[in-house]
Amino acid sequence: MRALVLSSAAFLLSWANLFAAEVQIGPTKPGPTKAPSATPAVALPQYRPALLGTGPFSVINRIDTQGLIRNGQKDATLNFCCSVTKTGEIANSWVYRATPESSALEQDVLFCLDTAVFVPAIYNHQTVHVLFFGTVSFKVVNGKSRLRIFANQEKEELKNENDFVGPQPFVGRDSKFEGLHYPSDVLTASVSGLVELGMKIDGDGNLKELKLVSEYPPLAGFGRAAAEDFRVARFIPAFRNGKPVECNITLPVYYSP
Repeated sequence: MRALVLSSAAFLLSWANLFAAEVQIGPTKPGPTKAPSATPAVALPQYRPALLGTGPFSVINRIDTQGLIRNGQKDATLNFCCSVTKTGEIANSWVYRATPESSALEQDVLFCLDTAVFVPAIYNHQTVHVLFFGTVSFKVVNGKSRLRIFANQEKEELKNENDFVGPQPFVGRDSKFEGLHYPSDVLTASVSGLVELGMKIDGDGNLKELKLVSEYPPLAGFGRAAAEDFRVARFIPAFRNGKPVECNITLPVYYSP
């Protein structure tokens, strides 16, 4: 079911050096005949979070900000989560914790995520399938739009617009995470749930602490489902100013039937 960040451009550009292949220049004087040297394969970094990117298929470049103004969209924010595959395509996406009267923004974000392509995540030098947690902020200032997309959902980080990319759980042989599992064994009616998990994750992506902060609706099985989904997860570590760091976060996890 499809439902419904951008860290700074400087952060994205900081990854460019990781992809620069060294060019080998041959001798300038005649010598023994040799097969031409191939350009070395580009070495992938140890870790890299999924990123929005800056090309035409980046969601930040596909949202119609002028159309939002014409449709009467006022200041609004929302959280979203999307499943980013190894090729950067979006498998599923969800939106939650939207401010009132933000339906136009929700619909446009959903539509753009459906066809967006992200920069894929990397763990242990290999591309991996991750969950990306982001926040969209839309404001109208003096009749002009101001759109920001952040790769985290932390209140203080968002307030200060820090260059912070939150940790991303991934699926792969180095992680036992298998995605989100709706607690259908407990619920007899189809309802959505929102769980907040407190986590401590080290600079290598290892989950060190996990606790249930809140769940809504209560006693419906969502807290248990979230704890089971994430207790075996490994993460792409959080990144601050382009470098992996340990972090303490409160992660909102949305479940839809």
